[in-house]
Formats: sequence, C-alpha cells, structure tokens
Amino acid sequence: MIEIVAMSHRRNRTKFTGEQLKILIDTFNHKPYPNFATRQKLALEINIEESRIQIWFQNRRARHPFQKRPKPEEALESSQDLGQDYPEERSQGKEVRRYRTYYNYSQLHTLMEAFENNAYPGIDSRKQLAKEIGVPESRVQIWFQNRRSRLLAQMKKEPDETLEQRQDQEQDS
Repeated sequence: MIEIVAMSHRRNRTKFTGEQLKILIDTFNHKPYPNFATRQKLALEINIEESRIQIWFQNRRARHPFQKRPKPEEALESSQDLGQDYPEERSQGKEVRRYRTYYNYSQLHTLMEAFENNAYPGIDSRKQLAKEIGVPESRVQIWFQNRRSRLLAQMKKEPDETLEQRQDQEQDS
C-alpha cells in the first residue's frame, strides 16, 4: 500500500541579490517563457541553480499575469535582440529543450521503492535518491510529480479497482 505523507523538509528559500533580480527581471521583460538553454545561461551568469530560475519565472508569471506583453512584432524584435546574446538558440529556429531523462531498470526500481514508502519525499530524501541513482535532484523531483500524477489519473480512470490489484498488474508486466 502506498502511503502519502507530507514531509516538513522543505528546500530553503532562495534569496536573490539586487543584481541577480535585475538580470532576472530584465530577462523576464524580454522573454517571460525562457527555454532551458536561456535558463542555463542565466544560472551560470548569476550563480543560481537552473531549477531555482525556472521556479522564479513560474512565480513571476503567476504574480504578474496582467503585465503588458509586447505586441507580436515587438516580441519578434526583442527575440532577435536576445538572439545576439544567445546565437545558438536563434540559429536552431526552435526552442531548445532539456533532454529526456531515461532511467535504467535499477534506477526505476529504486525510485519505485522510494515512492511506495513515501510519495512526497522531502528535499533531503530526494537529494539522497539522486545521489544513489546518479541523476540531478530536480529530475527526481519531476519523476515523483509525474508518478503521483499518473497514479491519480489511473485512480480516476479505474475507480472500481483497488490500488493493490493495480500494483499486482504492474508487477506481472
């Protein structure tokens, strides 16, 4: 049986300096939905993890939903301006995405065991798992989010089946 427990281990709040915020806000004003490559470059520039930058942009978009967005032709001009800073993005002609993370059998087995023990692991547990299986903590966090989402979707789709029957089916396949 899977026990869903909320843990009190949270990641420490990220504190940005004034200079870091200036760079983030300037980038946000030009490009409120930066791709992975842009976030990586920002991470190197301001010395903050890419995952924290991604969250900052999500929060900023949520807090400022009615901020004046540039007209399409202005957006094109500003993206061309950004292209000078990040030439490989512009030359590819499409968004640069993070590579899909593939897990081998032993990694999946470890993740599934951890999920069965606790579907909501804290930051310390995720860091330990990440170290154990050799992937970044942010990927472990996404794996747990996706797994919980998949479990909820399965439960909605097949409400008459019990969770144990479903687990038996997964083990048989």
